[in-house]
Amino acid sequence: MHPFYQAELKQIRQNLVLMGERAIEVVRLAVQSLVEGDPVMSEKVIEMDDRIDELELAIDSEAIRYISLRSPVASDLRLLTMAMKACHDLERVGDEATTIAKYARRMHENYPPKKLHAIPAMAELVIEQLRNAMDSFIGDDAKVAYSVPKQDRQIDDLHRKNYRDLTAGIRAEPTLTEQSIELIFVSKALERIGDHATNVAEDVIYLLEGDDVRHTEAVKRSVQG
Repeated sequence: MHPFYQAELKQIRQNLVLMGERAIEVVRLAVQSLVEGDPVMSEKVIEMDDRIDELELAIDSEAIRYISLRSPVASDLRLLTMAMKACHDLERVGDEATTIAKYARRMHENYPPKKLHAIPAMAELVIEQLRNAMDSFIGDDAKVAYSVPKQDRQIDDLHRKNYRDLTAGIRAEPTLTEQSIELIFVSKALERIGDHATNVAEDVIYLLEGDDVRHTEAVKRSVQG
């Protein structure tokens, strides 16, 4: 392959890695803004989300240009396809983090939450899940990618626990209704981030093995294992 073509593909990979790093950081900051009640941190999350959006546009543009001009071979085409799909999921991670930051700012302005239930534990798992998804891409490691759906099951379990505990709290203390509903939305945002991390890992498996494992027994077994 011409060195110039290799440089273009390398740039796409680097932008996707950078996007993943920013997605992980923006989730961390969003949850920290909820825990600490820091409005400045909430604003930083919103600003960082704009940078993530810019990277999505850049990756899509670079990938489409390469496909149009370079007639990529199968392995390169898989990389380009994977990059365009994964960057969309990472952009959605940024959006969900922004949602969390906005709820955090609103709650701390009106009714600072005294209890966050399993939300901090969810956040730790989600960040680890995102990190593993990106590490599987950086290290070309399908084994790590297959581990990500299993982590998603734990996140789903914690979200269900949050929902049960928070709805029970509403029945016990109706004055907490608005706060509890917003914490349920935060929990749901984290659950969706876990779904996006799983999508990225499945895209990595496609890149490395050439197989579309979405909704397949391969992924189901990794969840059940």
